[in-house]
Amino acid sequence: MKKKLSHSLSSQQMQMIALGGTIGVGLFMGSNAAIKFTGPGVIVAYLIAWIVLYLIMRALAEMLYLEPTTGSFSDLASEYIHPLGGYLTAWSNIIQWVLVGISEVIAVGQYLRFWWPHFPTWIVGIGVVIILCLANLASVKFFGEIESLFSLIKIISIIMMIILGALVIFLGLGNHGKPLGFNNLWKNGGFFTGGWQGFLFSLSLVMGSYQGIEILGITVGEAKNVRKNTVKSTKSILLKILALYEGAILVIVSLYPWNQLGNLGSPFVNTFAKVGIPFAASIINFVVLTAALTGCNSGIFSSSRMLYTLSQKGEVSPIFAKISRKKTPYWSVIAICIGIFIGVVVDYFLPLISDSAGDIFTLFYSSSILPGMMPWFVILISHLIFRKRNSDKLNTHPFKMPGAPVTNYLALGLLILVLVFMFINPETRISIIIGLSFEVILVIFYTVRHSLKIRSQD
Repeated sequence: MKKKLSHSLSSQQMQMIALGGTIGVGLFMGSNAAIKFTGPGVIVAYLIAWIVLYLIMRALAEMLYLEPTTGSFSDLASEYIHPLGGYLTAWSNIIQWVLVGISEVIAVGQYLRFWWPHFPTWIVGIGVVIILCLANLASVKFFGEIESLFSLIKIISIIMMIILGALVIFLGLGNHGKPLGFNNLWKNGGFFTGGWQGFLFSLSLVMGSYQGIEILGITVGEAKNVRKNTVKSTKSILLKILALYEGAILVIVSLYPWNQLGNLGSPFVNTFAKVGIPFAASIINFVVLTAALTGCNSGIFSSSRMLYTLSQKGEVSPIFAKISRKKTPYWSVIAICIGIFIGVVVDYFLPLISDSAGDIFTLFYSSSILPGMMPWFVILISHLIFRKRNSDKLNTHPFKMPGAPVTNYLALGLLILVLVFMFINPETRISIIIGLSFEVILVIFYTVRHSLKIRSQD
């Protein structure tokens, strides 16, 4: 009898896995570059990006309520757009998480240097990859529990950081009892310091910090009470992401002048260190370290399931569809972890490649944005076709996407705008070219492979 994936994830675990994938280096390190372009106006950029992701997730939830699937948006793309769409989406997800995993390993090295400037971080990198691999090879229920625990620690820590920041702003904690207030939001060049162009450059990077939220769709294939948990999880995670992101960013740009945050490391850590609360800076550094680990952990989960889906469709070797006794696709997990291990190699040779760790981090991280957006495009386009084919089922649907199809086109337009300004921006142009190159190679490979398959059948 063919083994199937486990169906043991609760709504809480689904949310925590998605939160673990979303709240990672994109927020904690990537926000530095976003703040540099637009200053305190980055608060608005995060809000606009959240609105786009809200629409995407509502479109996904509407479809998955009727058609729950392990491949999630990849399967939906194959069914409603074209098999090439599903192929591109699955591989884009895999490429995205390998690139994000590499950037997260680099970030872990940067976080550790906060305490031990000369510690050989490649040793830690090897240990991290092994531990995360073993966590993903365990049962899905155990993985869900571990990811839930660490995501909960991260969420509680961010909430505490927001509270601590509020004490500095309103009561002057760490500032000799003098409340800082919100003057830093406008006194250092204004609220939108880079004008409309800087704001759009910022929005391009901010959008990438929401990568991973769509993992919620992939967990549906291994969830219990699918319909109920899909609705509950989608509602809850969207509100949590909004509160955590907006609260955290507001604290950062309020506590310290945006143009003095520095170029390396996390602005979250730098802010508390410069305000004069070193113990808080150490705590926040631990939080962002945990964030990188859980983000990478969720990414391994997501991309390994995509590799499993590709194998089931015959697009890659059947070995990647093999299921262990614990009902996990073990060869898929191992393959993704090998890809993530590249991050350890990159981190080891970092000083030989560039004097700026921030440059290497930004290159890998921003290169993941286009592949990371592929599922979003696919979800919005699939949803348009889904609605036409299932119009008779929508009358009684309890969780429809608001404003569709107008909101579909609005979200698609904003995503395209983000990519255009990534190409215009000299600092992200090479990254968008790298991401686009991956997509072109995938299209060529798919076309050639399927042409040969058709010829062999004639």
